[in-house]
Amino acid sequence: MGRAYEVRKASIAKTGAAKAKLYSMYAKEIYNAAKKSTDLDANPTLKRLVDKAKKEQVPADIIKRAIDKVNSGVDETYFSVRYEGFGPSPSTVIIDCLTDNVNRTISYIRGAFSKAKAKLGVLGSVSHMYDNLCVISFKGLSEEETLEALINGEVDVSDIEVEDEMITIYGKPADLFKIKNAIIEAKPDVIFELDEITTLPHDRITLETEDLEQFQKLLMLLDEIEDVQQVYHNVNIE
Repeated sequence: MGRAYEVRKASIAKTGAAKAKLYSMYAKEIYNAAKKSTDLDANPTLKRLVDKAKKEQVPADIIKRAIDKVNSGVDETYFSVRYEGFGPSPSTVIIDCLTDNVNRTISYIRGAFSKAKAKLGVLGSVSHMYDNLCVISFKGLSEEETLEALINGEVDVSDIEVEDEMITIYGKPADLFKIKNAIIEAKPDVIFELDEITTLPHDRITLETEDLEQFQKLLMLLDEIEDVQQVYHNVNIE
């Protein structure tokens, strides 16, 4: 199966997590993005987050309150921080956090790695084995029609996958909306099953028995940390 399968599987797992954390995560991300501009048309990052939150069934009231908080003059400061590390065998992990207290967050992250017998690395120790990409999936166009739409939209992409009539396009994060607009021009009624910016490993590995149990423990501990927004890894987990 292609990379899109892993992205979709991760998204499904995300919606199955605790709703309280999911809502809190989006509230912080949307508020942080809205500080640049509360106008969705002028702030593509905010628009992407709002669209994604709606897809994950985050209540409209939570989205509205996060944006209204900026308009009301509330000033909260959140820092985006990334941690990288090594799990059992050749497994690797990247953790993106949004926090108002970096010291608290790193303490929790270190604790999770210690309990799972994993090793926290320095920035850059793992990320060179991953690509930061935008991913867009949809049906309704052939591969040839998709290529023509991208040419007409004057947008370059990294790769195109076709699986059971599902077209998946990979490109630079900055080109997300450019790619979507090119597809919309070719098929105005298109429904995007997936459109997000993510981090994907160059290669995936399979862990067994104790190594797999330890890695799953690490993921569980990281998921319990409220400041953790996303966890990326290179392990095949069914």
